[in-house]
Amino acid sequence: MRKAGSVVIWAVVSLCVIALITLPVNLQTQLIASITVVTVMALIKVLKGEGTWRLVALAFGTSIVLRYVYWRTTNTLPPVNQLENFIPGLLLYLAEMYSVMMLALSLFIVATPLPPRPSRAGKLERFPHVDVFVPSYNEDAGLLANTLAAAKAMDYPADKLHVWLLDDGGTLQKRNSGKLIEAQAAAARHAELKQLCVDLDVNYLTRDRNEHAKAGNLNNGMQHSSGELIAVFDADHAPARDFLLETVGYFDDDPKLFLVQTPHFFINPDPLERNLRTFEKMPSENEMFYGIIQRGLDKWNAAFFCGSAAVLSRRALQSANGFSGVSITEDCETALALHGAGWNSIYLDKPLIAGLQPATFASFIGQRSRWAQGMMQILRFRFPLLKRGLTLPQRLCYMSSSLFWLFPFPRTIFLFAPLFYLFFDLEIFTASGGEFLAYTLAYMVVNLMMQNYLYGSFRWPWISELYEYVQTVHLLPAVVSVMLNPRKPTFKVTAKDESISVSRLSEISRPFFVIFAVQIIAVAITIYKIYAEPYKADVTLVVGGWNIINLILAGCALGVVSERGERASSRRVRVNRRCEFCIGDQWYTASIEDVSVHGARLHIFSKHFDAVQVGALGEIRFRPYSGADLETLPLIVRNIEPSGDITNVGCQYQPKSALDHRLIADLIFANSDQWSQFQASRRRNPGLIRGTVWFLGLSLYQTSRGLVYFFRSMRPEREAHRQQQAAKVNAG
Repeated sequence: MRKAGSVVIWAVVSLCVIALITLPVNLQTQLIASITVVTVMALIKVLKGEGTWRLVALAFGTSIVLRYVYWRTTNTLPPVNQLENFIPGLLLYLAEMYSVMMLALSLFIVATPLPPRPSRAGKLERFPHVDVFVPSYNEDAGLLANTLAAAKAMDYPADKLHVWLLDDGGTLQKRNSGKLIEAQAAAARHAELKQLCVDLDVNYLTRDRNEHAKAGNLNNGMQHSSGELIAVFDADHAPARDFLLETVGYFDDDPKLFLVQTPHFFINPDPLERNLRTFEKMPSENEMFYGIIQRGLDKWNAAFFCGSAAVLSRRALQSANGFSGVSITEDCETALALHGAGWNSIYLDKPLIAGLQPATFASFIGQRSRWAQGMMQILRFRFPLLKRGLTLPQRLCYMSSSLFWLFPFPRTIFLFAPLFYLFFDLEIFTASGGEFLAYTLAYMVVNLMMQNYLYGSFRWPWISELYEYVQTVHLLPAVVSVMLNPRKPTFKVTAKDESISVSRLSEISRPFFVIFAVQIIAVAITIYKIYAEPYKADVTLVVGGWNIINLILAGCALGVVSERGERASSRRVRVNRRCEFCIGDQWYTASIEDVSVHGARLHIFSKHFDAVQVGALGEIRFRPYSGADLETLPLIVRNIEPSGDITNVGCQYQPKSALDHRLIADLIFANSDQWSQFQASRRRNPGLIRGTVWFLGLSLYQTSRGLVYFFRSMRPEREAHRQQQAAKVNAG
């Protein structure tokens, strides 16, 4: 009886919603309704309404979105008999409906995400055996030493912790390669890493052949180990000491748990953050996913494996024949298979690892291309909507995660749609200026407000649009290629620990300047059309305004692809730890102010430090988190800056053995609280208006900076051309 009553209630509500959406009203009424909804949403936001009020605001916004969809579907498509207008008009309509669909999925997933789980570090009662897998392919030994040392130093019973380096760069296949240089490099790597593992007291494992990429490497590790749980860290993802204490206890709570996933925190900026100088003041791109979306997925038991910073159940993996390897995104595919088999997952929203992001724009695009192609393979081979064993919410969650990577298609259409009208006079959107204000502009404003409600301090206005635009130019062909040949993509390791010493344009920057130039021409055409065709000025102004928005994004992208040179080869992290610094036989009281993977900056509390020379060898003595005794780490002085009673000393590590990497890892990675504090320091919501004004200023500056880099890059080309011409003349 109760079930029948619920059905009746939902049917009545649905009929009321349909009636509201399709209610025929005049333009003035629609405009008033739009302004009212925007005002109500703004008031709820200003008054910081949460809980039910948050849902009320989102419901108001949804009503405007649905009104727009109905109007767009029934009133704005060009006639079918005008194919030159109808075909691009239909493509634009489909792109907009894709955006509405993704908004709907976002509302379902993150309207009320789970709150962060409390710490369990002090509540662990049972300590199961844990195998820690660090898969590697071509990473530097120093980078691996830091990660392995951090993994070995985790706060966990030593007899229950088994760390494995899974080396796919030193396989028998590579060591026996017919290419002599490649074979010698693989043999040298094999010997170096074996010795490194001996020094650090961890297990070294390679295999005969490089089959099935990372998934095959992990499965080979499973065959040679026996721990109840498996922790996976990428080669550049070093764990904090409390990683296992915070994660393994959940497996005792739920025998059907296969995964505890933690966020990926990065100590260096991605290329956008580095080139735009936003790393310290604005949340990183990945924080929207790890700070909100994964918590929303967790609510529906759909948080998925992200390839690293996770603990998995061996029993669950064995039930699915190990890590899946059909796609090049083995992590999400593995989670999909295990969720479909009835296993559960948990997301723990606390940064417990620190990793490295790609430093160059080209590497960034390469990484995202792999993600996009892998998710397209999952969509093609696993199609989550029809995956047996998943609940309906899980199907929707996985569809959202995979369909997201289709964004290059609508982004491309949104980029070129106004140009169709301005350059070719195609009417692909039949509406007046007044209808645009009442429907389209209201929809755009409400959409931005809803995103601000959903993601708030985790994603600032217009930043998602910028990230999608800069990826679209190069991801579109990558996505198309995998659709045409879904088995073609192969796993490519993302470059780690890169640095850029000289400012330059990215090697893949040229398309962005071409697009920007075309949009500048479109602005000139807009001005001309307004004067030449005043009877269509309202529509021309609307389309021209649309092109201006695209131009603002394109201008900001010029700054993204203008790579800033950095003197430091790695990002520094503030730590503030007491230590003693020794030069010769003299010890000085000091503090460690910041550290990186290569060195540290010290404050020496002495006025008489000016006698020490740059290049002098020394050492610091401090107490690591992992022990009670003081330990020493050798250094070399790189710079000295007196400042009153304190002398700032920049030092570079001089590790004499692999064991010194334990201390380097302790300085940088041991304390997870510093990552949480850093994230909290940049999580603030500027609001829609202030955020838009800030982004506009950012775009203007980055446009000018990008153009300066472009014209500078032309000088060597002109000089080379001049020299070629001179050589031809001399030869003649």
